[in-house]
Amino acid sequence: LQYRYDGVPFKPYVKELYTPNGVNFLLDAPSDHLHHHALMFAVAVDGVNFWEEAPTAGHEVHDAFGSVWADANDGGACAGFKESIRWAASQDRPCSLLENRAITICRVPQVNATMLVWRSRFELPKDVRQVTLSGSHYFGLGLRFVRSMDGSEFFNAGGKAGTIFRGEERLVQSDWCAYTAAVDGKTVTVAMFGHPANPRPTTWFTMAKPFAYISATLNLHAEPLVVPADKPLALQYAVVAWDGKVGEERIDAAYRWFVDECSRVSTSE
Repeated sequence: LQYRYDGVPFKPYVKELYTPNGVNFLLDAPSDHLHHHALMFAVAVDGVNFWEEAPTAGHEVHDAFGSVWADANDGGACAGFKESIRWAASQDRPCSLLENRAITICRVPQVNATMLVWRSRFELPKDVRQVTLSGSHYFGLGLRFVRSMDGSEFFNAGGKAGTIFRGEERLVQSDWCAYTAAVDGKTVTVAMFGHPANPRPTTWFTMAKPFAYISATLNLHAEPLVVPADKPLALQYAVVAWDGKVGEERIDAAYRWFVDECSRVSTSE
């Protein structure tokens, strides 16, 4: 994993993420969408757009790392960090949201995959009573695939067709969503998981043409989410990557491991 946090104008993000055999499948800042930063999290807060990087866009400002650690977990290599981030309408204005982000990256022998776990806890600054999260139908934890992976087909738990939003874009509610395609002739399968403890079931935004993209969303375009001062918002997702083609049975097994066992992976070393 490679993580960018310093010298980024709008948001920290995961720039590269590799399968167990060392294949990176993330694309950062392509010419068609410069604001697509590989694996990133962004929504709108009280009407301020943190997704698109226009002059009026909000800024996710890195403050500090709480810890950076490396260890072993059930026989697999494991590392991670905690990060404090201020969400502000502009870099020189008070923040509207405080994020405690924890990212853990593991090689999980039980599922023979690389697993990235993304945990974000959002709290409000002092004297702010509530904020409202909203945005387009793709706002959330977004992943842009490298160009050679464009044009394949997404699949999900239960084989749901989902609904067409526009063109190639689909929205579907499911525990997980996955994609198999080739990177420079090497087939990889990438799945994203939403944890059942999240405040809403995950609605997946997917599109394969003209480019491949997936987002784990809170369905904010249809139903904005109010975050009160006395109830922080906690979100947990995972990105899992295999070498080769992987079917629903193995992805289901990895999802169960994520839900049942992953809580034992420490993020506070």
